[in-house]
Amino acid sequence: MEDPSSSSSKAIRVKIEPGICGFGCVIEVHKKARYAVSLQVAESDCKHVRRLFQNLHEMTMRDLFSPISKNPIFLSAQKAGCHPSCPIPVAALKGVEVAMEMALPRDVTIRFRSRKSKKTHGSDSSL
Repeated sequence: MEDPSSSSSKAIRVKIEPGICGFGCVIEVHKKARYAVSLQVAESDCKHVRRLFQNLHEMTMRDLFSPISKNPIFLSAQKAGCHPSCPIPVAALKGVEVAMEMALPRDVTIRFRSRKSKKTHGSDSSL
């Protein structure tokens, strides 16, 4: 994610590498008002992600804190046919938080590691 203070237009760009599907994505979130932003997909080869953002143009603070079952991003993802484990809707939500200055721009990571077959004492902090 970009540092929001580096852009005078308060635009945030979020790059997502979702994994095995290979359909990377870049989302742009533009601050429109104190608690309102617009969203658009800048790059994606995934038809579902493009549809997600065709259905979703603006979010407010109220939308941001809506429960998952009523959140516009997740509702749009469902309508667009996004896979339930697609990380792009969550990344969009994080981008909205940063654009509204409700969160700091920090990367989020999901890592998979195979479990060692030999049992060892203590915990493995690397997973």
